[in-house]
Amino acid sequence: QVQLVESGGGLVQAGGSLRLSCVASRSIVGIYTMNWFRQAPGKQRELVATITRNGSTNYADSVKGRFTISRVNAKNTVYLQMNSLKPEDTAVYYCRTSPQVYWGQGTQVTVSS
Repeated sequence: QVQLVESGGGLVQAGGSLRLSCVASRSIVGIYTMNWFRQAPGKQRELVATITRNGSTNYADSVKGRFTISRVNAKNTVYLQMNSLKPEDTAVYYCRTSPQVYWGQGTQVTVSS
């Protein structure tokens, strides 16, 4: 069993930045693929960013050039740096592992216009 704990969410004005963290309870960050998802009210959960075990990254078109996913294996932590935030980025952000799937509890990000 793996626990994932996200933090770093909050309220920010449009154009601002936040950095989300996801800490895993075991040393899996450099072994599993790690994802960030988000879910806005009334919408389906969507994949935002991915980092594979070999460090390859991928992003949703809506966040490319603004968000950066990274990890520090020694800290069992994955980050999501979010810059140039827009009101449409408002959502609960979740961390997830794969192929063995574990989810965190989510952290709320609210971007005001």
